[in-house]
Amino acid sequence: MSYKLFIPGPVAVSDYIQRAMAQPMIGHRSPDFVALYRSMQPGLQALFGTSDPVYLSTSSAWGVMEGSIRNVVGRKVLTCMNGAFSDKWNDVASRCGVAAGALSFEWGQPVDPEAVRRELAGGAYDAITLIHNETSCGCMSDLGALMAVIREFPDVISIVDTVSSLSALPIPKDALGIDIMITGSQKALALPPGLSLLSVSARALRKAAASAGRGYYFDFAEFQRNHENGMTPSTPSLPHIYGLQARLANIEAEGVAVRHARHARLNRTVRDWGAARGFGLFPREGFGSVSLNCFANTQNVDLAALNRTLKAKHGLVIDGGYGKLKGKTFRISNMGDETDATIASLVASLDSALAETPRLPAS
Repeated sequence: MSYKLFIPGPVAVSDYIQRAMAQPMIGHRSPDFVALYRSMQPGLQALFGTSDPVYLSTSSAWGVMEGSIRNVVGRKVLTCMNGAFSDKWNDVASRCGVAAGALSFEWGQPVDPEAVRRELAGGAYDAITLIHNETSCGCMSDLGALMAVIREFPDVISIVDTVSSLSALPIPKDALGIDIMITGSQKALALPPGLSLLSVSARALRKAAASAGRGYYFDFAEFQRNHENGMTPSTPSLPHIYGLQARLANIEAEGVAVRHARHARLNRTVRDWGAARGFGLFPREGFGSVSLNCFANTQNVDLAALNRTLKAKHGLVIDGGYGKLKGKTFRISNMGDETDATIASLVASLDSALAETPRLPAS
């Protein structure tokens, strides 16, 4: 049975993207590929808000996230942790043999700029990791306020994950002063998993050039050298790149501001639906994501049963909570190509399924 995903990634991939990905192969060292790669750079730079190159990597975003640590951390990295995926940064750094400090917040609480300032003021760190939009708990930290603090420490390289927020709202890399901005294909960009994109500042490239442990596959110097020739360091996934080309054309046709407004409007529609039925957001008020909603399961709904009904009778699934929040929260995505009509159909299906879903005893 086919069903539609309303989970926080991967999200539904539209037919026109799938058709674009089915185009014939070309040689990845051919003039045709160089033309394809270079034709996409202006659109990618506009999307990232940068004059720096945007590199393409056939990997999940975690590949270039780990690569970023290997490329630019010399002394110690501060990992800002407020959910499952940002918590993972600290483990990744440790596995890379990199000294790391953990700045931890409760899941659902945003990263506090003043706490960041206090940590960086000691001078121990030369890099910092942030996840802008922590999908595990639906919490979006104030990236503008955080980057204003980080800019006070010019020796600190910023590494920012925008996997579930890039293209859903404005994130101007250069204006914010972000050194390494990373995203993946499967969330807000609504492509299949397997492609990551990153843009690296000139000073981060210089830092990487001095790193002996940066490896090869995610070596920023290799990305830059190949970029200058209109190529990628290793054989890329051409179907993903064709899909990305189609996505950029779609964003240009819709208009970036219109796309941002659509995500905000659909997010509010789902949020209002939840509030009207007694479900409040899990994250701190004012810091909810615009690409998904993470609701607290305040009515003790049997979320597994709810999803079985949604899948069997309505051809869709939502998420029943991630990690330690499983069963305690549920998450609904509005990323990608969703429209007022598809979200209206979603909430109608939710109402129908909720009406026949049992409640669990209060714990």
